[in-house]
Amino acid sequence: MASRLDRSPVANWWWTVDRWFLGAFLSLMGLGIVLSFAASTAVAERIGLDSFHFATRQIVFMIPALAAMLGVSFLDARQVRRLALVMLCVMLVMMVVVLYVGVEVKGARRWVSLFGLSIQPSEFLKPAFVIVCAWLFSEHARQPEIPGNLFAIVLLGIVVALLVAQPDLGQTMLVLGTWGVMFFMAGMPWLWIIVIGGLAVAGAFGAYTVFPHVAGRIDRFLTGEGDTFQVDMGRDAVVHGGWFGVGPGEGTVKRVIPDSHADFVFAVAGEEFGIIMCFAIMTIFAFIVLRGLHTALREHDSFTRYAVSGLVVVFGFQSIINMGVNLQLMPAKGMTLPFISYGGSSMIAIAISMGMVLALTRKWPEKRMQTGFTGMSRHAVPAE
Repeated sequence: MASRLDRSPVANWWWTVDRWFLGAFLSLMGLGIVLSFAASTAVAERIGLDSFHFATRQIVFMIPALAAMLGVSFLDARQVRRLALVMLCVMLVMMVVVLYVGVEVKGARRWVSLFGLSIQPSEFLKPAFVIVCAWLFSEHARQPEIPGNLFAIVLLGIVVALLVAQPDLGQTMLVLGTWGVMFFMAGMPWLWIIVIGGLAVAGAFGAYTVFPHVAGRIDRFLTGEGDTFQVDMGRDAVVHGGWFGVGPGEGTVKRVIPDSHADFVFAVAGEEFGIIMCFAIMTIFAFIVLRGLHTALREHDSFTRYAVSGLVVVFGFQSIINMGVNLQLMPAKGMTLPFISYGGSSMIAIAISMGMVLALTRKWPEKRMQTGFTGMSRHAVPAE
C-alpha cells in the first residue's frame, strides 16, 4: 500500500479516490465473470461453440474495461470534459454512419464493424452526452447570459433523433430520463416540467403507434398473449431457484433462455444462487446510485454535481430496466445489466462512465485546485 508521504501519481490517486465506489465496481465486475460461466455455457453449446466461448470473451472484454475505468479515474474535471467532448463528436458521427453501413439485427441498425470489432456507438455516446450537458447546465447557472440550457436542449434533440432513427427506443428512454433529472437539478422551471412531461407522454404514445414491435411488447406485457417465452422463462428461473438457488451449474431453466448470458443473466443468478443473490446484486446497484447522489449533492461545484448525478442515474435506470424485465415487471427490452451482462461495447462504455465518476469524486489535497474551461475552480477538500 502506498505511503501518505509518497507523492507519485499512483499514490496520490490511491489516497484521493473513493474506494467505496471502486470496491462496488470491482465487485460487479467479479460477479460478471462468475455469472458468465454460469449463464453462457448452454448458449454456446446450443449454437455450436466451445462451452466457455462467451465466458472467455467476457474476461477478455473485462481487461480493457478495467484499464479504461482506472485510466479515466486519473483525470481531473477539465480533462474529463475534454474527453467527453471528443467522445461526443466522434460518436455523433458514428451514429450517422451506422444508419447507412451499420449491421442490421432484428430490423435495427445499432452496430458498426471496425477492424473486426462490433461497436455500438450509442453506448459510448451516453456518458459523453451526460458530461457535456452537465457542463452546459453549469455554465448557464454560473453565467445566465450563456444559453447553456438551450444548447443542451438542441443536443438532446440531435441525440434522440439519431437514436429513434436506428431505432433504439430503450436508449432513447434512458437518455431522456437522465437528461430530465439533470435539467430538474439545474433548476428547471415548472412550466418546462409540464411541457417536457407532456412531450414524453406524446412520444410514448407515438412510439406505440408508429413502431409495431413496441406495440407488440407492451401488448404482450399487459395481456400475457403472444410470444412471451423468454420473459416467462426468466421469471420461472428465479422462481425455480428459490431463496438459496439450485447450485452453481445446476440450473435447468437457464438452458432454454436464448439470451441467458446477456439480457437475462440476472434470472440465471436467481436460479443458481437464489433470491438472496438477486438482493445482493440489487443492493450493490442501489449503493452506487445512492452514494453517487449523496456525494453529488454535497458538491459546491455545479458541473461536478450535475455530472456525477447524471452518470449514476443512467447507470441506475439501465440496471432497473434490465432487472425489471427479468422479473416480468416491465415490457421486454434488450438492455444489458451493467458490468454483468455479456457485451464488449456495453462493458467498456460503462467502465469509462464509472471511471468518470471516480475521477469527479476524488478528494483533492488543499493545494490542488481543478479549474474548468472558464477558469472557475472546483472546491478543494483536504486529503484524509
